[in-house]
This record gives sequence, C-alpha cells and structure tokens, in this order.
Amino acid sequence: MPRRKIVKKREIPPDPKFNSPLVTRFINCLMKRGKKSVAERIFYKSMEIIEKRTGQPGIQVFKQAINNAKPTLEVRPRRVGGATYQVPMEVRPERRTALAIRWILENARARKEHTMQENLASELIAASRNEGGAIKKKEDTHRMAEANKAFAHYRW
Repeated sequence: MPRRKIVKKREIPPDPKFNSPLVTRFINCLMKRGKKSVAERIFYKSMEIIEKRTGQPGIQVFKQAINNAKPTLEVRPRRVGGATYQVPMEVRPERRTALAIRWILENARARKEHTMQENLASELIAASRNEGGAIKKKEDTHRMAEANKAFAHYRW
C-alpha cells in the first residue's frame, strides 16, 4: 500500500466467449503456474457439462452460483484493551465476489470426481441451487457474524 498515491484499479478485459469480465476473473483465479489456456479449457468444458446436466445456459448457472456464494457479513478481529474481539462487519462488493470465487474453486478442488472440469461443474451447479461447500462456508461466516453481534459497537 503506497503512502502517497492512490492505487488505481486495473480494468480486467472481458473473456472472448461470453464477453464477461467476471468470467475472466474466475479463469485467472482458476489458473495455476501461469497456464491460462489450461484454465480456459477447464472452465469452458465445465460450462458445456453444466449445459448438458441442467439444460440451462452455462453462463446463467455460473452467475447464479457466484451470486448465491457471495457473503454479506464477515467477522474481523479487533483488539480492545488487551482482548481481541471478533467484530461483524459488512463485506465490500469487490471482496464479496473475490470470496465467492475463492470458495467455489476451493471446494471444486476438494471434490473427488474424475476431472477438474466435472468437479467445477458439480460445484457450480450445487452453488446455483444453494447447496455445496461454498454455500456452507458462506452460511458459517454469516452464523459467526450473527453470534458476535454483541461486539458490533466496536466497529471502526
């Protein structure tokens, strides 16, 4: 974080197939070791699998899954007088999307199906139906924020 200048947000170009910057962000997070073409292949193949399984457009299921996995509240640690309190706070919109993407990919990688394409497709379908690991993570986060609502007055 620089002390003098304000950091400008770089615009992410939309992907060529769906013309969506959200898809580009997802592919960039899916990518490992700079292998973008592999990440793109995995994502687009999983979109085809989703279309076969659900009969709906893959991009629509993808956007629904991301929206369902976005958290609205989270807890942040705050030190007050030697004690650390978990203070519930609202999540910024950019961070919401980032957390949703991260949780979906984390749970897709943890699944034990044959290929990453199938894992990703299954996790996206589950998240679009409000099921699966990413949704469970979101609910746990909300539950934790609800439990620590008494410390909300320590917000800064």
